[in-house]
Amino acid sequence: MTKISPEEWVSKHKKLVVLLCIIFTIGMTIGIAAIIDGVNGIKTLGAFVSDQLLGMKWLNYLIGSLFAVIFGNSFMATHWGGALQFFFYDTIKILVLLCTLIFVISYIQSYFPPERTKKILSRFKGIGGNAMGALLGTVTPFCSCSSIPLFMGFTRAGLSSGVTFSFLISSPLVDLGAFILLASVFGFPIAIAYVLVGLVLAIIGGTIIEKTGVGKHVQDFILEGTIAEIEGIELTRKDRLIYAKDQMLSTLKKVWIYVLIGVGIGAVIHNFIPADWVSAVLGQDKWYSVFVATLVGTPMYADIFGTIPIAEALFAKGVGVGTILSFMMSVTALSLPSMIMLSKAVKPKLLFWFIAIVVLGILSIGFIFNALNFLFI
Repeated sequence: MTKISPEEWVSKHKKLVVLLCIIFTIGMTIGIAAIIDGVNGIKTLGAFVSDQLLGMKWLNYLIGSLFAVIFGNSFMATHWGGALQFFFYDTIKILVLLCTLIFVISYIQSYFPPERTKKILSRFKGIGGNAMGALLGTVTPFCSCSSIPLFMGFTRAGLSSGVTFSFLISSPLVDLGAFILLASVFGFPIAIAYVLVGLVLAIIGGTIIEKTGVGKHVQDFILEGTIAEIEGIELTRKDRLIYAKDQMLSTLKKVWIYVLIGVGIGAVIHNFIPADWVSAVLGQDKWYSVFVATLVGTPMYADIFGTIPIAEALFAKGVGVGTILSFMMSVTALSLPSMIMLSKAVKPKLLFWFIAIVVLGILSIGFIFNALNFLFI
């Protein structure tokens, strides 16, 4: 057996070495924080990542200082000054994070084209298959209108209704970009909670649709169609980078207007609407707040990136975590345009079941998290 020198081994496994170095550095940083200040050290490190790296609080301070020089401190102390600062800060922060995250996530997505995703999902059955469908939904398109064509392809390929609907529910609700953006605004506990409940809702929803047998009520043209078996083309690193860049620009063109609208609404709520008014309708002591948030969010057409600034403003006004999650989930999973598109792919009975399951799931999540609101504030 030929011996390999350490230098040759490192040269041959550069990617692995870089990954190990990154993991080691992160581990050492957390370890040092724990040694210096115990659990508080880790919390401080987490707060720094959440507030400064992801939340970009330094950017808010920079914009506030710059505008104070331009417009004067007296103007910045008014509602209009606060709204202007909120608008510019949130817009820049969300667009920077959005572009960065979509580029990274699209690069990851290049390893999971529809054909490969279908092959992966076809290996799993039952709850395990539904869980895998929900998980793969996290690395696929960013809105339900983009997920529905994939759902149709998976159904035509013969995947179970439990798997396909778990995927369909999860895809617009949960993705890596949503997790990072939520962590930047609300911190990691709420971001993790959002992802977990989204996955659970997707798995339970897919399971109910499969076990009740209503999953068979898809439009005939989907079942009668054929799917072409296309051999996957191995992409080079350059191809993947080009794909990631194109996806980033394409997604940015689609969502930037919703980000601006969302930030604008958030700025109005944050600076012009008194907290008492918000509490009167969506306060934590109002049992119907979850119903109102779900009802308001359902007809809206936006994605997770457009809802976050509104949710941020509501959170600052004291609205419960469950109410905020219900609003965000109803916007992303039940928007009117996506339901119209889905009605072309499934029959009325199945569409009714899908909407009923998702609505009941969102309401349940809202009430549960409002009851546990003390864990997040």
